Formats: sequence, structure tokens, C-alpha cells
Amino acid sequence: MCWDCDHPADRMEEHLATLRRCIDARGWAVQAMDRDRAHPPWAYTVGLSPHGLPELVVTGLPVLEAGRLLDSAADHVVRTCLPSPGDRFTVGDRLLEVVRVARPWAHLLVSARLYGEGISALQLAHADAAGRWPWDRSYSGVRGGQPVLGIRASPD
Repeated sequence: MCWDCDHPADRMEEHLATLRRCIDARGWAVQAMDRDRAHPPWAYTVGLSPHGLPELVVTGLPVLEAGRLLDSAADHVVRTCLPSPGDRFTVGDRLLEVVRVARPWAHLLVSARLYGEGISALQLAHADAAGRWPWDRSYSGVRGGQPVLGIRASPD
């Protein structure tokens, strides 16, 4: 076995230390997971919770695009206002709808580890190129779909 495999706790502490440095410098960091066979890619912020803000989540976008979107959205939330579940807005060329994440502690493991299971989160669900949402039957956004981690506040 390799050192990382023999010392997984040390590896996690090293990762958390890196995230803390990024959070200290910017106010938040983005934790991302690449696509695997069973799951589409997804990403979320780490570091908004200590400011009394929910963490932000995006599922089904390539990691780099998700990171850019979350950075822009987090910057907006920190500087201006917090969107409410059901709000729709655009970041770049992405039409988004805010969904309250039902069990953030189950999906945002690093945020929960740093700030406790009482964290809150908002998902930024994104429409496909034709303006259809992941809860629409005709949605054709991304390979593997776009898991929605809560219940919509204002159904169509």
C-alpha cells in the first residue's frame, strides 16, 4: 500500500489545512468531485457558513465550470444579497433556480466536518440549453443528469 492509503486521516487533515488557507485568503473555497461511473460531477462551497450564509452546491456541471459558477455566486452572496429558494437568475450564460438542500450534512461532507451538521445549503439548479429544468421530463442537460438535492420552493 501507499503512504496515503495507510494514513487516510493524515491525508484528510492535510486537505482541510489547504482549504482553510484558501478560505482565509478568499472567504471560501470550492470542493469538487469529478464524474465517476455512478455519479455526475458536483461541487460546493466551503467557508460561507461562518458568515451565517448557506453553502452553495452545483451538480452535473464539469468541475471547472462548476467552480467558476460557484465563485461568482459566492462573491455575489457575500457582497450583496442571499437569493431565496425559488429565485431564478443568471450567472454567465447559465439560468439558475435556487433549491434548498434537504440534508446538507449528507452531501457537503467537508463543510459538515469543518462547521458541524447544522450547516445549511442552497443548490443552484441549472436549465439546459433549451431552458428546461432537471425536473422537466424533456430535460437534456448533462450526461448522468443533474441530481436535485431538495424540493423546489415554487413549482411551475
